[in-house]
Amino acid sequence: MRRVHKWMAGLAATVALVGAAAGTASAITDGQDDGNGHPNVGILLFHTAEGRFRCTGTLVSPTVVLTAAHCTDGTIGKTIVSFDSRIAEAAPSPIPQAPDPTVGYLVAPTVPGLTFVTGQSYTAPAYSDFTDLRNWNDYAVVVLDAPVVGITPAKIAPAGFLDAYAQPKLNKTLFTTVGYGTEVRKPETGPQKPQPMSYPLRRQLAQEPGQKLTAQILQVNGNGNDIRGTGGSCFGDSGGPTFLNGYVVAVTSYGYTANCRYIDGFQRVDIGIAQAWLATFGVTFGG
Repeated sequence: MRRVHKWMAGLAATVALVGAAAGTASAITDGQDDGNGHPNVGILLFHTAEGRFRCTGTLVSPTVVLTAAHCTDGTIGKTIVSFDSRIAEAAPSPIPQAPDPTVGYLVAPTVPGLTFVTGQSYTAPAYSDFTDLRNWNDYAVVVLDAPVVGITPAKIAPAGFLDAYAQPKLNKTLFTTVGYGTEVRKPETGPQKPQPMSYPLRRQLAQEPGQKLTAQILQVNGNGNDIRGTGGSCFGDSGGPTFLNGYVVAVTSYGYTANCRYIDGFQRVDIGIAQAWLATFGVTFGG
């Protein structure tokens, strides 16, 4: 299998690359501003031994946020979550790191204009850490310390939902990806080599045509130049939802290239092993 990149981003590293970012950039590469289109999709921030990182997740019950396993594996302390659609227009990040990164977040930070909640992360026990494509299992949850009110949870597709989208139907199907990731683009000034841009940091979406389906993985074409779609995922979109017909069918897992304009890989959550584990947290499917 070709080398893949986890779509997870460290805020400290990406801030250093950005400087004063332009105000017109998309987060999902070549995508568009989501606004209030998906209020149940939020940004996740957490500490590990390697630093502070951000991912994306979806509220699937009042107390459960669905995300990717590589966004929870190794988390120190709590994960903080915000469902605000716009986090920051330019550097520096308004979100403080944990007072003691070695213990991570213990309480939600106070950030003017933003609302954060805390939760405990749980990684799927079957997660293979990107070693076995047939047993990928890159899904996880953050169980919130208090129920979220005023936001309707998203619905996860019933088991086997994507099986009806085998080729050639898959190539004709557009999937909606949502996330808070970076965009790789040319800066407005200085060297014009495309590079990761973290700002503005906001919820974005893209339409991506199907490319391949396996028992675990949905692959799509994340190139905004594809006339069938509008963009793709990038670093920080990890764990974010992929929607089809109103259902969450997968979560953003990986990409093949550093410029975020090629194949995107999503972990299916309409499969039995995922749904059996998610059900232990009270998550329901279909409906």
